[in-house]
Amino acid sequence: MKKVLVVILVAFIIIQFFPIDKTNPAPTPGMDFLKIKNVPEDVAKLINSSCYDCHSNESRYPWYSNIAPASWLLKNHINEGRKHLNFSTFATYEPKQQAHKLEECIEMIEKKEMPLESYFVGHQDAKLTDDQRKILIDYFKKEKAETERKMAL
Repeated sequence: MKKVLVVILVAFIIIQFFPIDKTNPAPTPGMDFLKIKNVPEDVAKLINSSCYDCHSNESRYPWYSNIAPASWLLKNHINEGRKHLNFSTFATYEPKQQAHKLEECIEMIEKKEMPLESYFVGHQDAKLTDDQRKILIDYFKKEKAETERKMAL
């Protein structure tokens, strides 16, 4: 048993030498969802606190991002989040894709699949009340309808 614990401890120490890259891509204000959509301040705060760490190029890395393997899981969540939706580059999506991304936002919030439960461990401010969920859903529905209206012109 003692040998197993020593091996685990040594492995834990060794993996600390493989840190994640915490560099965020350069800011792109002209492409950022909050800027191009001129999002109302109350809605912007909700999106920023509940979505932007994983779905933008403005990820904040908490203290546990320095400890492997938690850091690896965190980086994977960020990479996957950006791959599915990146608010920092929202203007690069074609209008049809923007409408689809907004529809996905609505669905994920309605089903309470986003933000992820695991995210709340270090980010209690990201937890949305039912009223806050409704605010976001209503806003995303309005933006989706506006995007589809523009596509029809």
